[in-house]
Amino acid sequence: MTAGPAVERAAGVIVLVHGRGASAEGMLSLFEQLDVEGLAAVAPQAAGGTWYPQSFLAPMAANQPNLDSALRKIETVVADLLARGVARERMALLGFSQGACLTSEFVARHPRRYGAVMALTGGLIGPAGTPRDYAGSLSGTPVFLGTSDPDPHVPFARVEETEVVLARMGAQVELRRYAGMPHTINQDELDVCRALLTAMTQRDRKESKGA
Repeated sequence: MTAGPAVERAAGVIVLVHGRGASAEGMLSLFEQLDVEGLAAVAPQAAGGTWYPQSFLAPMAANQPNLDSALRKIETVVADLLARGVARERMALLGFSQGACLTSEFVARHPRRYGAVMALTGGLIGPAGTPRDYAGSLSGTPVFLGTSDPDPHVPFARVEETEVVLARMGAQVELRRYAGMPHTINQDELDVCRALLTAMTQRDRKESKGA
């Protein structure tokens, strides 16, 4: 599903990745709350509302072939945007819960300079001890990790590990922990995401004027 201006004319584009049992339509409601001028949205939909069947902490094999299929879906969306002339620096990705896990894993496996990456209550996929020897650089990409703690699905230690790994890959990472918050998105997270997206779209406009 899509919302906002045509991506070719937009000041920026955000790829919205829903959580388990949720929908692309629900992520477009979040897009409306973000309310960033000139921003377009693309929200892929998982079959059956689930990107992969087991916990993101399960052995990788337990979530196959669904996990690889889900990662290819995000890769297809990003590749399509690039083919349509959307610069990497004005493309953002935002995921919540299972969508945050998929977003984190995708950008680690497909590092480049994105406009922004926002993973809300999620982290890199795989059981404890999974090798994190991802190749490539995120080249200064602004990354925001917001998470409830304690959370029934996402251990805070995994979000901390995600922060370390993405920072090592060259991202500028900010992690905010919300003690006692339910498994949801709060107003502070919305405010941080809105600021990142606004900076991305305004940066694009300034560069266009300079050219």
